[in-house]
Order: sequence, then C-alpha cells, then structure tokens
Amino acid sequence: MPSESPSDRDSDESPNCPVSSTVHPDPSQAMPTSSSARAKRRIAALEEELETMRQERGGKQRKTSYYVAQGRAIRHMVCLYTSLEDLVNENDRRYEYRLDDTVSTLEQDRMQQGYIELSRTLPWFHEKIGEFEHEESEDMLKKLKKGADAARGNDTSCLKELVAAWVNQEFRPSPLIKPHDKHSRGFTSDICGALLCPTEWDWNNDRVKAGIRDRMTDYIVSENSWPMFTYEGYKINRNNLEEGFLKSKLLVLAFKAIFTSPSSAKETDGDGDGADILENTRRARRKSDHTKVKMCVRFALSGVSSWRTVDGDFDYEVFWNNIVDFFEDVPGTAAQRRMNKLLEWWTRKIFGTNHREDLTPDIVFHMSINTLTQQRKAMEDAAFDSD
Repeated sequence: MPSESPSDRDSDESPNCPVSSTVHPDPSQAMPTSSSARAKRRIAALEEELETMRQERGGKQRKTSYYVAQGRAIRHMVCLYTSLEDLVNENDRRYEYRLDDTVSTLEQDRMQQGYIELSRTLPWFHEKIGEFEHEESEDMLKKLKKGADAARGNDTSCLKELVAAWVNQEFRPSPLIKPHDKHSRGFTSDICGALLCPTEWDWNNDRVKAGIRDRMTDYIVSENSWPMFTYEGYKINRNNLEEGFLKSKLLVLAFKAIFTSPSSAKETDGDGDGADILENTRRARRKSDHTKVKMCVRFALSGVSSWRTVDGDFDYEVFWNNIVDFFEDVPGTAAQRRMNKLLEWWTRKIFGTNHREDLTPDIVFHMSINTLTQQRKAMEDAAFDSD
C-alpha cells in the first residue's frame, strides 16, 4: 500500500473531504480535523473569554462605584479622622479577647463607638468585612476611604465660597472676603479673627489682637477653647458658657449647605420646611453631623489653604473629640435635658416642625376635602329624590 503524501493529508483536512470512517489511527496520534473548524472553535473560545473579561470588568467598575458612593457618608456620620482599618481592628480586639469597657482607653472607646456607628450607617459593612478575604477587605476599605475623602473635599470647597459670602453679607467687612482666596482670612482678617477668637479673650482689645497675630505665649489659640463663631449672636455669657452655645447663624447655614443643599442655606431666621420630618429628626440628632459642621466652618474661616490636622497650635482632631464629648459626656440628667432641647432646636431650624400626630379623625372629618365629599353625596341624593 503506497504511503500517503503531504498533499493527500492536506486534502483530508479540507471541509469538503470528511474523515473516512474506515480509518483507525493510532490512539496515540491526533485524528485529522478541518483547519477551518479549528479556527472557528478557537475564535469562539476567544470571544467567550473576552466576554467574561468584559463582565468581570463591568462588575468591578460597578462595585468600585458603589463603594465610593457609600463611602461619602463616612466623614459625615461616622468619623472625620480615624481610619477604617483602626475601627475594624478595635472591634476585632474586643471580640477576640471579650474585653469590656473597664480595660479600654478613652481613645479605644471612641474607635469602638465609631465602628458601631459605621455598621449603622452602612448596614452591610459588618457582614462583608467578615466574609471577604484580606485582599478583598483591603480593596473595599480603600474604595470607601476614597469616597469619604472626596466628600470631605467637596464640603470644604463648598463652604470656602459660601462662608465668605455669608460673612460679607452679614458683617460687610472692608475689604470683603474673597470667595476663592484663603490668604486674606484667619487672624489677618478683622472679622474672621473675631469669629475665630477664643471666647476667653476680647478680640476688640488691641493687645489681645496683636498677641494672637504674633502668636505670643500668653495668647495661644488651641483646640482647648471654644471659638466665638459657635455662639448665638457671636456673644457669650461668661457666667454660663453653655448659653447660646452651638446656636450661631453661621453653623445653621453650614449644616444646611452640607446636609440638605447649598440652595437651602439662604436663611436661618425661621424654621425649616418640615419635609420628611421623621427621618430628618433622626438624622439631625446625630452628634457627628454637628461636629463635622463646626470643623468645616472653622477651616473655612481660617487662612489655611488645604485640609490638615494641625493649624498652628490648633489640633482639629482633638477639637473634634472635644465637641463629641460635649454631646456624649454629660454630667447628669439636667444636662441631658438641656442637650435634648438643643437637638430639638436644631431639628426645628433645619427641618421645621410637624403636627401630623395632632390630626385626629374628628378633625380630619370636618376638613374641606371630607366636607366636599359629603356635600356632593348629599346633592346626588337630592337629585335622585327629585326624579
């Protein structure tokens, strides 16, 4: 039997020349196939692989967008400085060793409270951080931090312009505060200096003003003093420093700009519009919301051009903790009642009041919609009787 030539083998691979069923090749050898069929199968496999890669990429992009968007709430409602990794580690530490509050430092207690608030703000977080592998967890935390830092940047940028406009409108300084320039603010500006001045000193005293500007040891501006901008009317009662505290117009405007919308921050004399009062009341009572606002206003009034933890002798992180402690570390029931009244005041200022619980069935029965319905029915009955 003559041997098969190369041309004969090529012809067998032609799509028009099927493999003979009588051929029984060596099992160790490849059976002849069509080059066209092989190419089609290869193309199909590559297309399937490409589609899989597209789906994976799309899934990663959607996941990234989701985590970044969710992370925007963290600096508002959880913590402004503490890293998410530290919050997770503190919760792990407590659970692993079953530790109670008696063996924890104040800083550790704050981190644990931050983790609890994080789990409330992002209800899915605790479950995900427990399910993910280390690399997945790190990736998620990185994306959440990206969203958190972006939101903080947006807030500070927004208030930089708005605070300048509000100060110019209310105090009419000369020269006016420039919206896009931070160098003319801080203690170099008479009006910004008056608002930033610690309450224990009188900014109108030339000696005080010069001492602060020259950063003399007798006039150190630190996080241990409440700035004047935190008080109602920017005035204090030295015999009762709690009076008017955290009720300034500037704070209310800033809260509205950050947590509702910049367009809503046009007036503070009346109450809010009362929209979605139940949810908004819960939201307004979050201590971290109020703390965030004070930090941002202080930064907007300062002459610092970029966000930083320490401004001269003023530590923003310690100042944050001082505000949180004011809300949470109350000495007794009387102080707690005053705190509740302060939060109620904020709820009214931001979101207005709501009296729906006072609409009893008897009151609703005599209102115009129900009255019109009854009148139409009575007229219909009278027309039927006349027929």
